[in-house]
Amino acid sequence: MKRMLSLRDERLKEKDRLKPKKKEKKDPSALKEREVPQHPSCLFFQYNTQLGPPYHILVDTNFINFSIKAKLDLVQSMMDCLYAKCIPCITDCVMAEIEKLGQKYRVALRIAKDPRFERLPCTHKGTYADDCLVQRVTQHKCYIVATVDRDLKRRIRKIPGVPIMYISNHRYNIERMPDDYGAPRF
Repeated sequence: MKRMLSLRDERLKEKDRLKPKKKEKKDPSALKEREVPQHPSCLFFQYNTQLGPPYHILVDTNFINFSIKAKLDLVQSMMDCLYAKCIPCITDCVMAEIEKLGQKYRVALRIAKDPRFERLPCTHKGTYADDCLVQRVTQHKCYIVATVDRDLKRRIRKIPGVPIMYISNHRYNIERMPDDYGAPRF
């Protein structure tokens, strides 16, 4: 009896092997579904509608240090660059990074503690400032990022609608800023 069952099983297997598998034909008139990433509502193509005076500028550690080397007053130079009121913002991570640099960078610490600067509290763990700035800019696209760091610039360029302020020729310049806001092109 077992032998008969096994013969029958073998025949069924042979029939399965001989049958060509039918490919499911896709209906060309059917709607194709695909996943598209959700973009923030503040962006109109590459134009960020949340940006506008007074500008909130996230400042990085090396931006303060290079401003001191270039003998630039932070707030005044920002206003000269953008032709509008600017509010420099410093996160807790950037402040901690400046404090870690020690006595050599005490001028940078004094500038960072200026009452004109807005302090932004950080809720995450760790004090790596670059990650903090990138995370904050991806969540809220109302900031301009001021940095001289190449790696940070490269990471921020991947985020649409976020302008970058940098130092060149002893003055501040801005990149990826819409023309309507009056920022000069150099």
